Amino acid sequence: MARLEIEQFYCREDNFGVLIHDPETGLTASIDAPEELAIRSALARRGWKLDYIFTTHHHFDHVDANEALKRTYGAMITGPAAEKIPGADRGVKDGDTFQFGSFEVQVIATPGHTAGEVSYYLPQAKVVFTGDTLFALGCGRLFEGTPADMYASLQKLALLPVDVKVYCGHEYTLSNLRFALDVDGTNPALKERGREIERLRAEGLPTLPTSIGLEMATNPFLRTHDGAIAKRLGMEDASELQIFAELRKRKDHF
Repeated sequence: MARLEIEQFYCREDNFGVLIHDPETGLTASIDAPEELAIRSALARRGWKLDYIFTTHHHFDHVDANEALKRTYGAMITGPAAEKIPGADRGVKDGDTFQFGSFEVQVIATPGHTAGEVSYYLPQAKVVFTGDTLFALGCGRLFEGTPADMYASLQKLALLPVDVKVYCGHEYTLSNLRFALDVDGTNPALKERGREIERLRAEGLPTLPTSIGLEMATNPFLRTHDGAIAKRLGMEDASELQIFAELRKRKDHF
């Protein structure tokens, strides 16, 4: 099987655009559609034609270019069935699978940031696209869901193999690092990762993709089981969900 080709680029102020391409079939998909010009430029740079858009959730900065790109390329738009997605041709829900060229795409419902957000997992390519659910060293704000929703979504993603690469919707990593160090500053893996993140940002380079394993080791929202974090919060007797909810609340005001 051919290897999935991935093109990541900046959009808008801090969004990432991502194109995926199957060399065997020549098919190309955009993960979300943050900005028309940036996506068209990336397609031209690679010599690809857009066939699909895989939408994670309905927020404007992820669907802004849906209808324009559909008019230009005739792209088919897939998105969460539980949300109103501009130009959507197909709605998907948790557990659904579909083909993207040579690759199977598995749909994982990951609500919390929005009520119906989904992530797209391609097991053969060992990659998952998590939108605004799982970020490098963070997770999305709870605009429509509850702490329990987001906690459950992150636990689902944490079950993926540790070597799965994670692409998400924004370059928030440096801000997330500062919070992570505040609540988990004794974690040696986090300190080491922090030095690498600061180097990448100083050089103007992206901090993504990350991996499931790296997030399990350094992302406080996936480390609610860790006693050092519970102690730092003064919540030694709290449940993991309570610790998660407190972390999310503190991050909102950090």
